[in-house]
Amino acid sequence: MPRSSSRGAELSAAPVEHLLGYLLALAEVPTTAAFRRHVGEPFGLRPVEFTLLMLLQANARASATQIRHALRMPAPHVTTLVDRLAERGLLQRGRDPHDGRAVRITLTPEGTALAGRLQAVAVHMEDEVQAALTPAERTMLRRLLKKLAGAPAG
Repeated sequence: MPRSSSRGAELSAAPVEHLLGYLLALAEVPTTAAFRRHVGEPFGLRPVEFTLLMLLQANARASATQIRHALRMPAPHVTTLVDRLAERGLLQRGRDPHDGRAVRITLTPEGTALAGRLQAVAVHMEDEVQAALTPAERTMLRRLLKKLAGAPAG
């Protein structure tokens, strides 16, 4: 029978320290804290809202289907997400000029301005989170995470 840990003593992580899920969860703690400090609190955005603004900044006109695939979210969640950001005046829906049935989602001027500010904040935030890594390690980490996520590793 294993001995109980005494009060105040650290638990041995040996049973889980080799598990990817455990390590990702540990890495998520400082990442989430940095996001909250740099984006969440100052701009009132959730991570997925930030991500959508960045995606729309790079892809001027996106369909809900494209957003759903990029974020790997069910359609009803995309609708809710778009509604929230539209209510804040950051994006808008419009008809596709080439297909009147399709709806395209674009940033408003306010959304474009905010996305530009967020881009600079993101660079600082990423540098803070990855400060312990060399440039080569940062590149390798991104490449490996993309591979695990099933995205092109380029």
